Amino acid sequence: MTPGSNLPLSAVRVAVDVTAPVRLDVSGLLLAADGKVRSDDDFVFYNQPSAPGVTHSAAAAGGDTITVDTAAVPEGIDKIVVTASLDTPGATFAGTEPTGTVRNADDGSVLASFTPPRLGTETALVVVEIYRRGGAWKVRAVGQGYANGLAGIATDFGVSVEEPAAPAAAPQTPPAPPAPAAPWGAPTGAPAPVAPPPAAAPAAPAPAPAPPAPAPGSGKVNLDKGRVSLQKNQTVSLVKGGRPVLSSVRMGLGWEPAFQGRSIDLDASVIAYGPDRKKVDNCFFGKLMILGGAIQHSGDNLTGEGAGDDEAITVHLGGLPPEVTGLVFVVNSFSGQKFSDVAKAYCRLLDAQSGEELVRFDLTHAEPRTGVMMAKLIRQFSGEWEMTAMGEFVDARTVRGMTKPAAQAL
Repeated sequence: MTPGSNLPLSAVRVAVDVTAPVRLDVSGLLLAADGKVRSDDDFVFYNQPSAPGVTHSAAAAGGDTITVDTAAVPEGIDKIVVTASLDTPGATFAGTEPTGTVRNADDGSVLASFTPPRLGTETALVVVEIYRRGGAWKVRAVGQGYANGLAGIATDFGVSVEEPAAPAAAPQTPPAPPAPAAPWGAPTGAPAPVAPPPAAAPAAPAPAPAPPAPAPGSGKVNLDKGRVSLQKNQTVSLVKGGRPVLSSVRMGLGWEPAFQGRSIDLDASVIAYGPDRKKVDNCFFGKLMILGGAIQHSGDNLTGEGAGDDEAITVHLGGLPPEVTGLVFVVNSFSGQKFSDVAKAYCRLLDAQSGEELVRFDLTHAEPRTGVMMAKLIRQFSGEWEMTAMGEFVDARTVRGMTKPAAQAL
């Protein structure tokens, strides 16, 4: 969905999941015809998880869910707005891309999804609203931001908010740095390193060791000089100036029918793997969101016609669970046409927040087969991600047939 767009609801009970790479506080407000709550009882959140027809449920990480039973919503309520605010005090949505996903609460099927664009200094926002219109219920994408947090939203809709007094600051021992992610293929289950007990008197910190020099002839590049055009089997490290450049990326895949050829239905997918090269999950046109919203698919393109990306997959790198250490992006010809009938196939990696293109791989010399592994992203021991252009063809018309060859290619 896009801001302001609306859709009729095909289910009586709907669940609205709001997810992001960071922890969110999600709430729902039941609004009367005047756009206000009738009382503070119409404010549904983690400390007050239910109101007539509306409930809040917490998730383990990322975001929570507001469930609306439209048949149980009182007659005097015209609208339920679903809001999200950042759990960390003072944090803004700049660089964070929350997504609201509306599901049938009974069978889990996805009815709609919406990612508010161009967020910056906002600390809270109205994501979507479930509303009555002509005796039926609909959902509207909103994306309205607030700079004064959840309290600003609540006050705007008539909730009485008392801000708690800030606790006195107490000195704390700085936490030990987190252990780096296991290197690709390393055994899991090893005990985490234990920080030594503090010394009786503070000692001067030892100078940090210099980073190791890259292996000669590795062919690896980074983003220090801007956009990178990869050749097959070339790798780019997603860092600039020695630091990761982004937390959310979008992989865009595009193609055109070969010259004077008919339309071709290709399907872009991503397969997530653990360090043992076993599949964790896959995201494709039939499963548009996986891993709690950390990976999202734009939807199916049936022809390849038109300029720009035909299908896109957004990955919140910071929201991926630790067990995901590799991603393989694949494209399949569902209708059975060969890739030799495809022209101008490419994949490109973009900063999901700014839309800036970072890496591009243009596929040439296509083979008469029905599947291709376009690129892979691998989490390194240091925690950074590297992308490698693949361009390896196989015979597989669906993502299921790509699972084994993609695992072998990692």
